[in-house]
Order: sequence, then C-alpha cells, then structure tokens
Amino acid sequence: MNAKSLLPSRADYRAVPRTWRGDLLAGLTVGIVALPLALAFGVSSGAGAESGLVTAIIAGIVAAIFGGSNVQVSGPTGAMVVVLAPIMASQGTGALALICLLAGLMVLLAGVLRLGRTISYIPWPVIEGFTLGIAVIIFLQQVPTATGTKPGESTNAAVAAVQSLLTASWPKVGWSLLLVAIVVVIMLIGVRVAPRFPGSLVAIVVTGFLAALLGLPVDTIGELPSGLPAPTLPDFSHAGSLLGPALAVAALAAIESLLAARVAASISDTGAYDADRELVGQGLASIASGLFGGMPATGAIARTAVSIRAGARTRVAAIVHGLLLLLIVLVGASVVSHIPLAALAGVLMVTSCRMIAPSTVRAVMGSTRSDAVVFVITAIVTVSVDLIYAVLIGLLAAGFFALRQLAKASGVHREELPGAAQPGDERIAVFRLEGALFFGAAERMLERVSTLRDIEVVVIRMSQLQILDATGAQVITDMIMSLERRGITVLVKGIQPQHLRVAERVGVLSSLRHQNHLFDDLGAAAAHARSHVARAGA
Repeated sequence: MNAKSLLPSRADYRAVPRTWRGDLLAGLTVGIVALPLALAFGVSSGAGAESGLVTAIIAGIVAAIFGGSNVQVSGPTGAMVVVLAPIMASQGTGALALICLLAGLMVLLAGVLRLGRTISYIPWPVIEGFTLGIAVIIFLQQVPTATGTKPGESTNAAVAAVQSLLTASWPKVGWSLLLVAIVVVIMLIGVRVAPRFPGSLVAIVVTGFLAALLGLPVDTIGELPSGLPAPTLPDFSHAGSLLGPALAVAALAAIESLLAARVAASISDTGAYDADRELVGQGLASIASGLFGGMPATGAIARTAVSIRAGARTRVAAIVHGLLLLLIVLVGASVVSHIPLAALAGVLMVTSCRMIAPSTVRAVMGSTRSDAVVFVITAIVTVSVDLIYAVLIGLLAAGFFALRQLAKASGVHREELPGAAQPGDERIAVFRLEGALFFGAAERMLERVSTLRDIEVVVIRMSQLQILDATGAQVITDMIMSLERRGITVLVKGIQPQHLRVAERVGVLSSLRHQNHLFDDLGAAAAHARSHVARAGA
C-alpha cells in the first residue's frame, strides 16, 4: 500500500466549500461540550486540569489533521483516565510526558505496520462489557472529588471510593454533594428539554457562580496558565521502567480510537475511515500532547457524536473545537480556575451513566448465554483487575465459546453406501465429515470410529469438511493408522484443494495403504470398497 495514504491530502478538505458553515457550528458546539470534560478528565487522572485542556487542544487538532476519520473528535477520555490514574499515582506526574511519547510512538508504529483492521476481531460483547466496566470505574473515581474527601490509597476504584468516604468531614461533604446534585439535575433536565443543550457547561457556570457567591468551603481547580506551555522533551533515562505502562496506554488508545472512528463512520454520511491512518494520527497526537504537558489522547465517541449531530462533515469541525478551547485558555483562564471540583465530578458521573444504554445491556444479555457470559466477565475484570487484561480475557472467553459452538456444529455421520444394496455392504462403513475438524472437534471423531466392529473397509468422506487444521489432520492420520493395524482398509474421498496441503504435510495421505485409496468420486470409492470385500470373502 502507498505510504502517502497515511498522510493528509487536499482530498481531506474537498467538501469544505460546501460544508464550512456546518463544520464551524459543530466545532463551536463540541468545543463548549468538551471544555468541562477536558478539565474533569485532567483532574481525575491526577495530571491536573491544565493537562486535560492541553490534551484537548493539541491532540484534538493534531488528530483531526492526521487521523483517518473525517469527523472524529479526539482528546482526553474516561477510559484513558482509568488507565492513567494508577500510573500517575505510582510513577508521579513527572513520568507523564515520557509515557505520552512512548505510547504515541507505539500507536504510530502500529499504524505504519497496517495493524488498524485488527479492531474488527474484538467481539461486540467484549466491547460493551469493557465500556460498562469503564463507566463504573469513572463513576467510582469521582467519589472523593464529589464528596470533597481525601482519595483512597487503593488502586482499585471501589476500594479507594470506600476509603475516601472514611475521611469525610462536614459541612464540606454536604456542600460538595449539593453542587453535584445541581449539576446532575441541570444536565438531565437540559437533555430532555433540548438534545443539543450544553448542560454540562451551564451546570459548571451555575455551580461556579453559587460557590463564589456563597463562599462555599469546596475545592476549586486553582490557578491555570494563561497560555500553552513551551514544548519540552522528557527525560528518557527511565524509559525502560515505563515501557509496560506505556504499552497499556498505547493498547487502550488504539482500541478506543478505532472503536470511536468506526462508530463515527456508522452514524454519519461522511465516508469510511482509514484505520491505519487513524492510528498514525492518534500516535502523533499523543506525542504532541506529551511535548506540551498533556495526556495521551484517544478518539472520543461522545464528543464525536455531538459534533456529527451539530452538522460536522469534515475534519474542520474538530480543528475548530481545538481552536475554541485554545481561545478559552488564552482569555478565560482566570475564570476557569474558580470552577468547583465537585461540579466536574458531577459532570463525569452523569457522563459515565450515559456511556452504555440500558437497551444495549438488555440486548447483550438477551442474545445468547455465551455472549452474556463474555459481557459480564469482561465488565467484572475491567472493574476489579485491569482494562487490558479485561479485553484479553474477554477475547479468550469469546474465543472459547466460539470454538465450542463451532465444534458442536461439526459432525461425524455414518451413512449408507450409494446404489442398490449388495452382499457384503454390512462390512463397509461410510463416514461423512462435515463442518470443522479442528482441535476442538477432532477427538469426537476418533472416539466414534474407534468403536467399529466387524468392519473390513472404512470410507471417509471429506468433501463437506469446511475447516481442517493440523490437529484434525493428525487425528485422521492416527485413525487411519489405527484402523489399518486392525486390518481394516481405509479409503479417503473428496479432500478439498485447500485442505490438501495440510493433509500431505501431516501424513493423512502417506498413512493410506495404497495411493489408489484416495478418490474424488463416492461411487468409485464405494465400488472399490465392495470389490475389496468380495476379494476378501472369495
């Protein structure tokens, strides 16, 4: 494939003369929505509110220019916060820039190596279970901020939430929870009254005004820089110890960004997305974000959906979103610094509750038992262990159930010889293999054939066999050799061309008594079997 396909081109902006008004409005709309989320995600990750803003600005613009989606909006996300928060707690904020660079390079390399389409191998129940688990963790992570208490020491979000509540002190807890309640009410009422109502921003403004007017004893964001910091290179001396955390961040960034891009392509009419270019763009976005003191970035499904509903048709909308946030930093940093942290926690709590719809949960749980189990396992492991382990365990569980289902769909069936019955036919057994003969189903066939008694010839029909792996071929080889040792002649009929290579290499053909015992036609195989029985009885 042409390397130029991974780079920006004029074609990216071909529709702008027709769509610029809608793109401009969408960019302004999603910028307003992104402001409180960027602040909240920055605080929740431990990197700070300014880091969340830098990520939304720098990564949002870079990913929009270099990414593979026409309408994807990128920046800090809840899933990344879940991964990043424990890393920041153990490694300190000084490691943030290096993790951004290392993770960005990994994602960039994945795009250059054309690994983007691997996202299609993640089953739907795994994705939804992963999303549900992330939503639960984000909600739990907001408990200390929402109650104005000290964060718990545990790396598990549920345990840390309980630990933080043990340090509660009044009246600070009461005032913090009041602000959270106001945010929740405004956001819920706003979305019912007008779907495009910027409820989170209005809620932040209202609670900030009340906190300042009444002098409430609640924590605020604090002083923010009135501009972007100068880019700096991190200290690479600790790169070796951060490769593991960076790999986890990179895996999540790639998965979430590609999922968001796929969703964006499905809900808009702006064309397909380029998965490999999207990885390149997200990798560059995280690198750029790290140089300016930001966090690793990913595609943001919710903000992308807001942008599309507001009229986005090209990547100009996402660029405008980043520029608007930059303008806010330049002229309104002093105002933003007075926003109560409890209000940001309320925004994220509502956001987490909206991450997965009840109808989606009902659909997964009501589909098949195996899909429901995969969904529940993935969600539980996400909350209790780790996001990356959750995806891996979810994939393993889904793979196990898929192989079991495939094995059940496979079969070994005994059937009658073609044509009119002849003397000696009772000493001939014909077996039809169908479906998939792989390691999950091969032993069943071996058990079935090993019970044969008073049989002189066995005909194995393989023309309806769809899948044959090395284990299946080895079982056929062992079965042929076992039957031949018992004096039973084995004839093989209808090996498909795609199975011939593995059959030859594993030894299916060489295990036959004679090379003439391989047939393409069942009638010829039956005639040979009958003649063999007749000669044996003569």
